[in-house]
Amino acid sequence: MAQKLPHLTWLRAFEASARHLSFTSAAAELNLTQAAVSKQVKLLEQFLGEPLFERRPRSLALTKIGAAYLPKVRDGFDRILSGTEEVFGGRLSDALTLRAPVGFAVTWIAPRLRRFTEAYPDCPIRLISSVWDEASNAPRVDMEIRYGTGDWSGLVSDRLTWEVFEPLCAPSLLSNGPPLVHPNDLRHHQLLHVLGYEEGWSTWLRSAGVEGVNPGQGMQFDNSLAVFEFAAAGGGVALGRSSMSGPMLDSGRLIRPFHLPVPLNEAFYLTAPSGRAVHPKAGLLREWLLHEAERAPQRRPSPLTPRHPQRMQSL
Repeated sequence: MAQKLPHLTWLRAFEASARHLSFTSAAAELNLTQAAVSKQVKLLEQFLGEPLFERRPRSLALTKIGAAYLPKVRDGFDRILSGTEEVFGGRLSDALTLRAPVGFAVTWIAPRLRRFTEAYPDCPIRLISSVWDEASNAPRVDMEIRYGTGDWSGLVSDRLTWEVFEPLCAPSLLSNGPPLVHPNDLRHHQLLHVLGYEEGWSTWLRSAGVEGVNPGQGMQFDNSLAVFEFAAAGGGVALGRSSMSGPMLDSGRLIRPFHLPVPLNEAFYLTAPSGRAVHPKAGLLREWLLHEAERAPQRRPSPLTPRHPQRMQSL
């Protein structure tokens, strides 16, 4: 493909010259000499094997083939420009970049974010989501929401949620198939797991005093959104974290087969690099997120809840 594509500098010289119908004016726009622009156009003509301009004593005129080629070149430049703005526009502007796990970004941040943009219209946000705790493709992440115990080297953190989790399933699961009246009935159903959480089915079963259920049975997924959708389709029983399960419960797509919420030690935290210059609007976003977290219905764990020092990033 590279051998069939003309050099971008040749195309740029051609487009400017065709727009001005003057090598001199094109040279002034491109900050080149008239001779350099003329040579680049000549190289393009040699590459294509066709003349693009009629060179007159005091002006230029496009040939028929040049006039036909010009809109194609302009369209190519327009596509490159729009693609660059679409993919990199947030990076090239003064947008504040916030990275969050995809499940939390969709179920917690997105429904609330409009209130921030309305209150602070001069603070554009670039929200990017992640599945695992790995380096982002973005060259700069100003703030990040992580899941864990709040202790990460090189980061300062503010707790946003106090989580409980509990079994959730589709209403159809209660009327079709094996019974699901008591927690011990879970042994007859497929348990759905989200990879990356330190606290999962084994934690819930132990805390709820349930015996005879294999905590490892069932299917594994890499994000909570996929688990919720699979559970809503009747595929099994999910563990819903309170910060993310609300929309599915409110819609009735998922229900509680029994009401046994278990407090979690892990939570979602807003983090930022310590010892590094921050985005000038980072303070606004931090205060707003903490205010939204304060407004959200939350269940704080009992002080007697055992603490687990381990943590893993997840959704």
